[in-house]
Amino acid sequence: MSFATHLKSLALVATCLILSAQTDAQEMTYSLAIHGGAGTITRDRMTPELEAAYREKLTEALRAGQTILAKGGAALDAVSAAITVMEDSPLFNAGKGAVFTNEGRNELDAAIMDGATLNAGAVTGVTRIRNPILLARAVMDKSPHVMLAQEGAEEFAREQGFELVNPLYFWTERRFKSLLAVQAEDSHALYLDHDETHKYGTVGAVALDAHGNLAAGTSTGGLTNKMWGRIGDSPIIGAGTYASNRSCAVSGTGTGEYYIRLTLAREVCALMEYTGAGVQQAADTMIHERLTGLGGDGGIIVVDKDGNIAMSFNTEGMYRGRVTSAAPEPVTAIYKDE
Repeated sequence: MSFATHLKSLALVATCLILSAQTDAQEMTYSLAIHGGAGTITRDRMTPELEAAYREKLTEALRAGQTILAKGGAALDAVSAAITVMEDSPLFNAGKGAVFTNEGRNELDAAIMDGATLNAGAVTGVTRIRNPILLARAVMDKSPHVMLAQEGAEEFAREQGFELVNPLYFWTERRFKSLLAVQAEDSHALYLDHDETHKYGTVGAVALDAHGNLAAGTSTGGLTNKMWGRIGDSPIIGAGTYASNRSCAVSGTGTGEYYIRLTLAREVCALMEYTGAGVQQAADTMIHERLTGLGGDGGIIVVDKDGNIAMSFNTEGMYRGRVTSAAPEPVTAIYKDE
């Protein structure tokens, strides 16, 4: 082969690599949606500074997940990254911002699910795990189980090399004041994340990656003043968290007892899979008909296998956001009329 022919061959290879990279970039489609809780969230209850703080943190969470998806990363990794950002913020009822139980503790729950394999991991009642969503991911990836609870979950965390934080890490003054206010009214009262002055929320994320795989994750501190080791819907697969490549990925926020009774997250996917309902129709049916009809309140975020996103809630507001490959600038919303 002559030197000139060799150069032409190299040029041809380079051209093919460039075209291949361009094609990959064009096909790098993804969708990501997040929520930070649903409840009594209205403009008259929100200062401009607090609203800006919420939107900034929601955008940061979206960017964390988007960075992974835009490079062809896995939906599971994007969901984990987005939720970790919100767990590290005191604005939300998850991780650092978790509400207090009746006993004055912070008990955290989380779950994550892989739509490709239906593998799932969850933890409940942990008190020393900074990012429960990461421990839930470890349960899925590195144990034969789906859910681990309390001391057992934390012992597993130690074995997996997680740093266990002092429970005081989760203490915040306004959270504690919220508990005292609730107990002053009624020692057995339970408050949804955003009822009245309790404007903090369970967090979640759903994603579709460039490989066509779906994932969902949810993390929460539960209800203010919850008692007796109460477990809500967030760590229960099919109730507050669900994902299947055959239909959709769902994360919920609200009064968990109703989500558990309805197996709400799984029902959204079932409506799509078995009745042919669209993603928004399925979401609205479960929230505005089934959940409302049972007397529950809250909301969900959903992404289907084609990347379509739905957000539905029957409360005054829901902290939420979305970003897709088709619309790569993150969009956040808080109020019902957005």
